[in-house]
Formats: sequence, structure tokens, C-alpha cells
Amino acid sequence: MKLRMIPVSSLRKISPAIAVLPKTADSFYQSKEWRSLVVTIIRKRGRICEKCGRSNCRLFADHIIEIKDGGPKLDQRNIQLLCGSCHTLKTNQARAHRMRLRPQPLGGYIKVNDR
Repeated sequence: MKLRMIPVSSLRKISPAIAVLPKTADSFYQSKEWRSLVVTIIRKRGRICEKCGRSNCRLFADHIIEIKDGGPKLDQRNIQLLCGSCHTLKTNQARAHRMRLRPQPLGGYIKVNDR
């Protein structure tokens, strides 16, 4: 696979869905500590989305302040239970905010895979 340089300015013309790498789950989310914390939170708060009130749906235990942004991993006060819709919205907003804060590469160019 060859790498080539393209101007950063051209990324603004590409869909953000293409320019952003997909998120991959960290092995932390399979740990006994995380799973135990989620069970405890669900028992205390119930199976309801804490944002919109939706119930009878899949819930995601979501870090209010994301780990990437310095949030604590196992603090109940930093975890909220969200339905899929609310979780996707919150995650996309946090990712977009993080991307706006990312410094521009030197020279205005970045490396991309040339397929």
C-alpha cells in the first residue's frame, strides 16, 4: 500500500464519515470491573435511558466525560445509561468537538492510503 500526501483543505470536501476512522471497542469494556459496574448502575437506576426516558431497549453505559478526554473509567458519577439513539448522538457530538480541537498538520498536508 502506497501513501501519498494530500492537502488538508481537500478533506473539507470529503464527507466527515469518510475522513474519520471508525471507533473500535477497547478491551477494558470486557473486563470484570466494567461489567460489574454496569450491572450495579442498572440495578440502582433501572433500565431506562437517562437522557430521553426510553425503556425496553438496549442501553449503553456511556462515559459522560469520555476516557479519551480524561474522564475516569470506573466512577459511577461519570457513567450514564443511554439508549442507542442518544448514545450515537452524544458520541458523534463528542467526536466532532474533538476533531475541531485537533491541531492542523505542519504544511497543511496529511498522509493518506493510496489504493
